[in-house]
Amino acid sequence: MASSNFADPEMTSVHSVKILLCYLLDKLDRPVAEEQLLEIAGDSGVINYFYLSEAVEDLLRTGAVSAENTENGRVFRIEEKGRMGSDYFNRYIPITFRRSILSSAYSYFARLRRENECRCEILPSGNGCCVSFSIGDASLELMKLSLYAPDEEQAEHIAEKIKRNPTGFYQSVIKLMLENPEEETEVDL
Repeated sequence: MASSNFADPEMTSVHSVKILLCYLLDKLDRPVAEEQLLEIAGDSGVINYFYLSEAVEDLLRTGAVSAENTENGRVFRIEEKGRMGSDYFNRYIPITFRRSILSSAYSYFARLRRENECRCEILPSGNGCCVSFSIGDASLELMKLSLYAPDEEQAEHIAEKIKRNPTGFYQSVIKLMLENPEEETEVDL
Protein backbone atom coordinates (compact mmCIF):
# COMPACT_ATOMS: atom_id res chain seq x y z
CA MET A 1 0.00 0.00 0.00
CA ALA A 2 1.47 3.37 -1.00
CA SER A 3 1.89 5.97 1.70
CA SER A 4 0.50 9.45 1.32
CA ASN A 5 2.59 12.61 1.39
CA PHE A 6 -0.11 14.31 3.41
CA ALA A 7 -0.28 14.29 7.21
CA ASP A 8 -3.17 12.53 8.89
CA PRO A 9 -5.87 15.01 9.88
CA GLU A 10 -5.72 13.70 13.48
CA MET A 11 -3.02 12.50 15.86
CA THR A 12 -2.98 8.70 15.79
CA SER A 13 -0.87 7.76 18.82
CA VAL A 14 -1.04 8.50 22.52
CA HIS A 15 2.70 9.19 22.53
CA SER A 16 2.32 11.94 19.89
CA VAL A 17 -0.66 13.42 21.74
CA LYS A 18 1.40 13.56 24.96
CA ILE A 19 4.13 15.51 23.16
CA LEU A 20 1.55 17.83 21.60
CA LEU A 21 -0.15 18.45 24.97
CA CYS A 22 3.20 19.25 26.62
CA TYR A 23 3.96 21.60 23.73
CA LEU A 24 0.59 23.32 24.17
CA LEU A 25 0.85 23.70 27.95
CA ASP A 26 4.44 24.93 27.62
CA LYS A 27 3.55 27.55 24.99
CA LEU A 28 0.47 28.74 26.89
CA ASP A 29 2.48 28.95 30.13
CA ARG A 30 -0.68 29.10 32.21
CA PRO A 31 -2.94 26.67 34.04
CA VAL A 32 -5.56 25.07 31.81
CA ALA A 33 -8.77 23.53 33.16
CA GLU A 34 -9.70 20.06 31.96
CA GLU A 35 -12.89 21.38 30.36
CA GLN A 36 -10.87 24.05 28.52
CA LEU A 37 -8.36 21.47 27.31
CA LEU A 38 -11.18 19.29 25.98
CA GLU A 39 -12.73 22.20 24.12
CA ILE A 40 -9.39 23.38 22.70
CA ALA A 41 -8.52 19.86 21.53
CA GLY A 42 -11.97 19.34 20.04
CA ASP A 43 -11.90 22.70 18.24
CA SER A 44 -8.46 22.00 16.80
CA GLY A 45 -9.70 18.77 15.23
CA VAL A 46 -6.31 17.08 15.62
CA ILE A 47 -6.79 15.11 18.83
CA ASN A 48 -9.26 12.29 19.34
CA TYR A 49 -11.00 12.41 22.76
CA PHE A 50 -9.87 8.89 23.68
CA TYR A 51 -6.22 9.59 22.84
CA LEU A 52 -6.48 12.86 24.77
CA SER A 53 -7.87 11.18 27.89
CA GLU A 54 -5.22 8.47 27.87
CA ALA A 55 -2.42 10.97 27.17
CA VAL A 56 -3.48 13.25 30.05
CA GLU A 57 -3.54 10.35 32.50
CA ASP A 58 -0.08 9.18 31.31
CA LEU A 59 1.32 12.71 31.68
CA LEU A 60 -0.09 12.97 35.20
CA ARG A 61 1.26 9.53 36.14
CA THR A 62 4.77 10.35 34.90
CA GLY A 63 4.86 13.82 36.48
CA ALA A 64 5.21 15.72 33.19
CA VAL A 65 1.96 17.49 34.06
CA SER A 66 0.37 18.15 37.44
CA ALA A 67 -3.29 18.64 38.29
CA GLU A 68 -4.98 20.63 40.99
CA ASN A 69 -8.55 19.81 41.93
CA THR A 70 -10.69 22.94 42.16
CA GLU A 71 -14.40 23.50 42.61
CA ASN A 72 -14.66 23.70 38.80
CA GLY A 73 -12.71 20.49 38.14
CA ARG A 74 -9.08 19.67 37.48
CA VAL A 75 -6.62 22.33 36.36
CA PHE A 76 -3.43 21.22 34.60
CA ARG A 77 0.06 22.74 34.76
CA ILE A 78 3.13 21.66 32.89
CA GLU A 79 6.06 20.56 35.05
CA GLU A 80 9.77 20.79 34.27
CA LYS A 81 9.78 17.20 32.99
CA GLY A 82 7.00 18.09 30.53
CA ARG A 83 8.82 21.26 29.40
CA MET A 84 11.98 19.31 28.70
CA GLY A 85 10.03 16.69 26.77
CA SER A 86 8.28 19.37 24.76
CA ASP A 87 11.54 21.15 23.95
CA TYR A 88 13.24 17.94 22.88
CA PHE A 89 10.44 16.06 21.10
CA ASN A 90 8.09 18.72 19.65
CA ARG A 91 9.97 18.66 16.32
CA TYR A 92 8.62 15.12 15.82
CA ILE A 93 5.08 16.48 15.70
CA PRO A 94 4.15 18.01 12.31
CA ILE A 95 4.00 21.79 12.47
CA THR A 96 0.43 21.74 11.13
CA PHE A 97 -0.70 19.95 14.31
CA ARG A 98 1.28 22.32 16.55
CA ARG A 99 -0.13 25.38 14.78
CA SER A 100 -3.65 24.02 14.82
CA ILE A 101 -3.73 23.26 18.57
CA LEU A 102 -2.04 26.55 19.47
CA SER A 103 -4.37 28.54 17.22
CA SER A 104 -7.35 26.79 18.76
CA ALA A 105 -6.09 27.63 22.26
CA TYR A 106 -5.43 31.29 21.44
CA SER A 107 -8.89 31.61 19.89
CA TYR A 108 -10.49 29.92 22.89
CA PHE A 109 -8.82 32.20 25.46
CA ALA A 110 -9.49 35.32 23.36
CA ARG A 111 -13.18 34.35 23.27
CA LEU A 112 -13.18 33.90 27.06
CA ARG A 113 -11.59 37.31 27.51
CA ARG A 114 -14.22 38.93 25.25
CA GLU A 115 -17.02 37.19 27.13
CA ASN A 116 -15.64 38.49 30.42
CA GLU A 117 -15.29 42.01 29.02
CA CYS A 118 -18.86 42.19 27.75
CA ARG A 119 -22.01 41.04 29.47
CA CYS A 120 -25.14 41.15 27.34
CA GLU A 121 -28.82 40.59 28.08
CA ILE A 122 -31.79 40.65 25.71
CA LEU A 123 -35.19 41.44 27.22
CA PRO A 124 -38.61 41.82 25.56
CA SER A 125 -39.65 45.47 25.49
CA GLY A 126 -42.94 46.67 24.06
CA ASN A 127 -42.96 45.82 20.35
CA GLY A 128 -39.34 44.71 20.28
CA CYS A 129 -36.38 43.92 22.49
CA CYS A 130 -33.95 45.80 24.65
CA VAL A 131 -30.29 44.82 24.32
CA SER A 132 -28.57 45.81 27.56
CA PHE A 133 -24.87 45.33 27.91
CA SER A 134 -21.90 46.45 29.93
CA ILE A 135 -18.26 46.53 28.92
CA GLY A 136 -15.43 46.35 31.42
CA ASP A 137 -13.69 43.89 33.69
CA ALA A 138 -14.13 42.67 37.25
CA SER A 139 -12.86 45.94 38.73
CA LEU A 140 -14.17 48.61 36.35
CA GLU A 141 -17.31 49.08 34.29
CA LEU A 142 -16.38 51.24 31.29
CA MET A 143 -19.78 51.44 29.64
CA LYS A 144 -23.35 50.42 30.31
CA LEU A 145 -25.85 50.90 27.52
CA SER A 146 -29.26 49.71 26.35
CA LEU A 147 -30.36 49.68 22.73
CA TYR A 148 -33.76 49.03 21.20
CA ALA A 149 -34.16 46.37 18.51
CA PRO A 150 -37.44 45.82 16.65
CA ASP A 151 -37.30 42.02 17.07
CA GLU A 152 -35.37 39.25 18.81
CA GLU A 153 -33.39 38.30 15.70
CA GLN A 154 -32.00 41.82 15.32
CA ALA A 155 -31.38 42.03 19.08
CA GLU A 156 -29.29 38.84 18.92
CA HIS A 157 -27.42 40.22 15.91
CA ILE A 158 -26.60 43.44 17.80
CA ALA A 159 -25.49 41.50 20.89
CA GLU A 160 -23.27 39.20 18.80
CA LYS A 161 -21.63 42.13 17.00
CA ILE A 162 -20.86 43.85 20.31
CA LYS A 163 -19.56 40.63 21.91
CA ARG A 164 -17.33 39.93 18.90
CA ASN A 165 -15.22 43.03 19.61
CA PRO A 166 -16.28 44.86 22.79
CA THR A 167 -13.09 46.94 22.92
CA GLY A 168 -13.57 48.12 19.34
CA PHE A 169 -17.21 48.95 20.03
CA TYR A 170 -16.27 50.95 23.13
CA GLN A 171 -13.55 52.82 21.22
CA SER A 172 -15.97 53.60 18.38
CA VAL A 173 -18.56 55.03 20.78
CA ILE A 174 -15.93 57.18 22.55
CA LYS A 175 -14.58 58.41 19.20
CA LEU A 176 -18.09 59.28 18.02
CA MET A 177 -18.80 61.13 21.26
CA LEU A 178 -15.58 63.14 21.05
CA GLU A 179 -16.08 64.02 17.38
CA ASN A 180 -19.83 64.65 17.57
CA PRO A 181 -20.34 68.28 16.45
CA GLU A 182 -22.86 70.51 18.09
CA GLU A 183 -26.16 70.68 16.24
CA GLU A 184 -26.55 73.88 14.29
CA THR A 185 -29.78 75.78 14.64
CA GLU A 186 -31.31 77.71 11.80
CA VAL A 187 -32.43 81.25 12.34
CA ASP A 188 -34.97 82.88 10.02
CA LEU A 189 -34.04 86.46 9.13
